[in-house]
Amino acid sequence: MRQRCPWAENDPVEKAYHDVEWGTPLFDDQRLFEFLVLEGAQAGLSWKTILYKREGYRSAFDRFDPAKVARYDETKITQLQKDAAIIRNRQKIISAVNNARLFLLVQAECNGFHNYIWDFVDKKPIVNYWQTMKDVPAQTPQSERMSADLYARGFRFVGPVICYAYMQATGMVNDHLVSCFRHKEVQMVT
Repeated sequence: MRQRCPWAENDPVEKAYHDVEWGTPLFDDQRLFEFLVLEGAQAGLSWKTILYKREGYRSAFDRFDPAKVARYDETKITQLQKDAAIIRNRQKIISAVNNARLFLLVQAECNGFHNYIWDFVDKKPIVNYWQTMKDVPAQTPQSERMSADLYARGFRFVGPVICYAYMQATGMVNDHLVSCFRHKEVQMVT
């Protein structure tokens, strides 16, 4: 039996996410935008809640096309607030729209959002060798710098803890425990 990180042992959706996506280096801008929206939506909630609403988000947010989301107006925001398939927090919805507009600016400025975001880890994943979940930090100096830069650009729901979760999700850091079968697998992707 394969050993995985303890947080992914009991729920089938978390297990599938862990086994296929979490920690895999991601350079696709649309997918990077998806995680930016989802991590912001997760603030104050469990990641499990967001995973169970992920398909709802994909539908409600035009498959996370930042150009489409950037054009959302007040009517669309009000419509999204009524959509039970997503987190209906108005500030999080407004943030997603605002962040989409800023995402496009960064994308144009840096020839791709991936070029901008991966600079925070010198363009290669940080590989950690954690033994237990207690070893894994909630934030790091890199996530603090990322957060500060994103905030300075006008992004919202991008605090250092959210940024670190984003880094973990998109493979900018490998925080699979060393005992987890994915620890070595995600390193082979880069």
